[in-house]
Amino acid sequence: MFAMTATRRLALAAAVLAASIVVQPVFQQAQAASGIAAVVNRTPITSSDVSRRAAFLRLQRQKSDTKTAREAMVDEILKRQEIARNRMSVSTEEVDKAFERFAASNKMNPQQMSQILEKAGVGVEHFKNYIAVQMSWPRLVNSRYGGARGRMSSQELVTRMMENKQKPVTTEYFLQQVIFVVPAAKRNAVLGKRQKEANAARGKFPGCEQSKEFAAGYLDVSIRSLGRVLAPELPEEWKPLIEKASGGTTGTRVTERGVEFLAICNQRQVSDDFAAEVVFRAEDLGKEQKSGQNPNEKKFLDELRSKAQIEYR
Repeated sequence: MFAMTATRRLALAAAVLAASIVVQPVFQQAQAASGIAAVVNRTPITSSDVSRRAAFLRLQRQKSDTKTAREAMVDEILKRQEIARNRMSVSTEEVDKAFERFAASNKMNPQQMSQILEKAGVGVEHFKNYIAVQMSWPRLVNSRYGGARGRMSSQELVTRMMENKQKPVTTEYFLQQVIFVVPAAKRNAVLGKRQKEANAARGKFPGCEQSKEFAAGYLDVSIRSLGRVLAPELPEEWKPLIEKASGGTTGTRVTERGVEFLAICNQRQVSDDFAAEVVFRAEDLGKEQKSGQNPNEKKFLDELRSKAQIEYR
């Protein structure tokens, strides 16, 4: 559930897209055939998908022939499948907010940007699917490669601490996740009510030891123990809420599961070897994100491709 935010690649792609929309004549795409262009682990990619991706690549001023667009869609489907399998997808709300930011950065409202995308042959749904994958994929990669214990050898750890001249200190949290579940079929009808209910419940939270009894007093409330989480491992969307937490709970967030808040069962400053390793990995990851390059992303995608059943039509 916890992972880092998307790399700056998404912001760069969006900026290029916004600039392209302004300076290029709008491209009116011909109606694409709805045949199957490829099948990835039983998931079909239609020729319409490929045409929309080609149009998107054109807006980004990238190579946009059919083969390139088809391979881009194969990569996206592989990522999407792995994100879904690990339940690491960002929420619809996060995607919608990102879409609004992209529109605002180009001095448009979402409706105007939607019209531009449709006329360009990209389409809103295709672009939002792209946003969702670009935001979720780095989280999954970081969870797999950046969050695993034992990634740094003892010698590497000692060397880094010697370079640092002292062992890093960070905050250790023990957390529980309180979820006011909102079924997808009822989301539009009950989300506002559930958000008010969750906000009111925060003030009544009795503490982590009695959280299950607390949940039993509400309809469809789930408690998850997240265990030990160090500050560098906190996801960006939760970090400000945890830092501003009062009364042992954070503010609420709307997610794909419903309305959530975190209970801080305990927190303390730590400086053990594992904490030092997490801090150093976070520093390395920050450097990769700043440069826009994370070698683990290609490594992971190559692995998925090697195991996938890909059939081209």
